[in-house]
Amino acid sequence: MAHIRLLIKLFCKKLFHHKKLWKFGAVIFFFMVFLILMQREVSVQDSKDVSGMEKNKNKMFDLMIEAVNNIKDVMPKLQIKAPVRQNNNAGDRPCLQGYYTAAELKPFLDRPPQDSNAPGASGKSFKPENLSPEEQKEKENGEAKHCFNAFVSDRISLHRDLGPDTRPPECIEQKFKRCPSLPTTSVIIIFHNEAWSTLLRTVHSVLYSSPAILLKEIILVDDASEDGECFYGWLEPLLARIAENYTAVVSPDIASIDLNTFEFNKPSPYGYNHNRGNFDWSLSFGWESLPEHERQRRKDETYPIRTPTFAGGLFSISKEYFEYIGTYDEEMKIWGGENIEMSFRVWQCGGQLEIMPCSVVGHVFRSKSPHSFPKGTQVIARNQVRLAEVWMDEFKEIFYRRNTEAAKIVKQKTFGDISKRLEIKHRLQCKNFTWYLNNVYPEIYVPDLNPVISGYIQNKGRHLCLDVGENNLGGKPLIMYTCHGLGGNQYFEYSAQHEIRHSIQQELCLHAVQGPVQLNTCSYKGQKTLTIDVQKWEIQKDQLLYNPSLNLCLTGNGEHPSLVPCNPSDVFQQWDFVSQA
Repeated sequence: MAHIRLLIKLFCKKLFHHKKLWKFGAVIFFFMVFLILMQREVSVQDSKDVSGMEKNKNKMFDLMIEAVNNIKDVMPKLQIKAPVRQNNNAGDRPCLQGYYTAAELKPFLDRPPQDSNAPGASGKSFKPENLSPEEQKEKENGEAKHCFNAFVSDRISLHRDLGPDTRPPECIEQKFKRCPSLPTTSVIIIFHNEAWSTLLRTVHSVLYSSPAILLKEIILVDDASEDGECFYGWLEPLLARIAENYTAVVSPDIASIDLNTFEFNKPSPYGYNHNRGNFDWSLSFGWESLPEHERQRRKDETYPIRTPTFAGGLFSISKEYFEYIGTYDEEMKIWGGENIEMSFRVWQCGGQLEIMPCSVVGHVFRSKSPHSFPKGTQVIARNQVRLAEVWMDEFKEIFYRRNTEAAKIVKQKTFGDISKRLEIKHRLQCKNFTWYLNNVYPEIYVPDLNPVISGYIQNKGRHLCLDVGENNLGGKPLIMYTCHGLGGNQYFEYSAQHEIRHSIQQELCLHAVQGPVQLNTCSYKGQKTLTIDVQKWEIQKDQLLYNPSLNLCLTGNGEHPSLVPCNPSDVFQQWDFVSQA
């Protein structure tokens, strides 16, 4: 930890004494969520004693510090001011005509010779067998602590390459203009209390794959992050797009690194069905396939993908533009919601979010987080309330109905002062959320602003509630579960189209079938669509939930809610639709 602080202190000392600024230097916010354990041995071989471990650590850090110190320029202190467009900088920085050569874009460090038989070589998987009892215990402890296979990571070389460049030909052959020149960049790696080998492999990956003339500095910040590795040519497409349009906030195409074997899932040379970022009405981030109009707009793989939201962990942005649009909301706590907030802000205030498919960065996607933080989901809900209050206008009520914790925070006014964020919105003359929905993400279904009824549905006979169950993305029956009044899996709306709709992560509706009633994708999607008969329900005065198409009513008497002949005197067919307001 002392080494990390020394490195950060060294950067900061240069930072505050540097006076010249390349106005269009791009800051790579490499918030890769790298969660790095500083106490772990970095070696491909088994260590014999504690002193040997410490010597190896010191040696690796000395090498890393020496490499990073060779990057001469550093980033000046952030100051808010009006942006200057990239092409206005030509007079200050004369540039040559033509395109950068391969020699000019030579990586900062040459990768050492590779052993094709080494664990994980060429980005392949590594599956150690016949572990000793001590090794098995080390493996299990690492998985429990980090939620990925740290045992495997520690035995893969810090210098491993990822095999041949498998990107589409147009990506490999892409040339980058010298004028306007590509901006230099700072790579910021955030990490926290995690596997030591993953941090060093990430740093080495940046040094081995980033052109020396473009890499200004690497900044390590001790906070919270995850492992990642950079593929060939990852940096140039990001910087070229920013040089072309300084209001573009660009992300790489994120490839998965297997959390058990550390196999790098390489890009396809033929391209593939790319995904883009989205959000649901619980304000959670997700991925979706590109709509047809976006696929047709792109002529080849070098074209950026417009995305309504971004993951927020890996992106590049012009430093000046980042300052201009208000950096981050400093009153947001710890983690959660900052990527959705920035997504709305960038689009509504004149910028654009894009994914550059020719830029590929690998990332370890955990199945769960190894970390906890004070107040848990309340912290995330508070952050989400702050973004909703500033950017979502009247549509924020859709979110509050689905998150009772957020609604409580609003009612108690415990989300903090948002006056500075509202001032940014006013100063930049940002567009409203209706504009965002109509122009940036018209594909999203917007639930009724004022549904007929919303809340949880309780059975009078069993005093249990309708619940969608875990991981129900459609096609599964509902369950009966203890009522908790927190929304989520038990939140339903009775819509103007007579649906009983569960619209949070997916647009799902109660679907009448013989036997257990299912949740299926809603047929009504707005515009010129209709509600099919098996998704139309009537809430009758005697509290029956009646489906006219089958002439049956919903009962809670059984493992799963199902349809039976209607009987108004049967308490198991009587339901209370309870508002959560």
